[in-house]
Amino acid sequence: MAFFGIGIHVVVALFFAVHAVRTGQAMYWLFILFAFPGLGSVAYFVAVFLPSSRLQRHAGKAVKSAVKVLDPTRELREAAEAHRYAPTAQNQMRLAAAQLEAGQTDEAVRSYEACLNGPFASDLEMRFNAARANLAAGHAAQTLSHLDFMAAQNADFRPQETQLLRARALAAGGDQAAARAQFEAVRSRFGGFDATAEYAIWALTHGETALAQSLQDELDQVMARWHRGMREVHGDTLRRLAQAKKQAQG
Repeated sequence: MAFFGIGIHVVVALFFAVHAVRTGQAMYWLFILFAFPGLGSVAYFVAVFLPSSRLQRHAGKAVKSAVKVLDPTRELREAAEAHRYAPTAQNQMRLAAAQLEAGQTDEAVRSYEACLNGPFASDLEMRFNAARANLAAGHAAQTLSHLDFMAAQNADFRPQETQLLRARALAAGGDQAAARAQFEAVRSRFGGFDATAEYAIWALTHGETALAQSLQDELDQVMARWHRGMREVHGDTLRRLAQAKKQAQG
């Protein structure tokens, strides 16, 4: 039985090795597959085979997270290569998204601004992502400029997300009174986890201890009813909230 198990591992490793050669994967995958046929096959399946197959449509966020852990710069590398090979608007958008995800905020700003100089100048989704990139890069005024453009074009486009982004941009620009009023307005209109969490992050960052605790109590009640996957959905917000708590505690 043990021999049979080892044989299965080798067969699976051979299958993935053939896939690696046919699809032009990096040669180190062959070493991993044959040096560690069991674990190597699992790693190859998650990092290479699954993302390139139709199964990815049903894999969900957990698999994407696993791929990111195994090869965190994969999408950035592939997006950059695709843009070098064919500098189309679509590849420029893909590169901008990958840069923002990788934390290359200045590069993402430049890429999104380049997209907005072309046929997508009036595309609100593109404008929204450009606003996100500018806020991440610390460009509060440019973020507000993009949001003003979007509001003038369609005030109903992603209302909660754009208004929360505006509140964060106002705070980043130093207008804390306007930021607070904006957070209050969003929370009053939409409620929900995101509005409360973003307001709590602001409160923690600006020394509003009592307000922060009140908001945290509400968040705790919401999270107590979450199923397991909800933490992954809100992972970025939860990380920022934890960071704000840590900074507030000194």
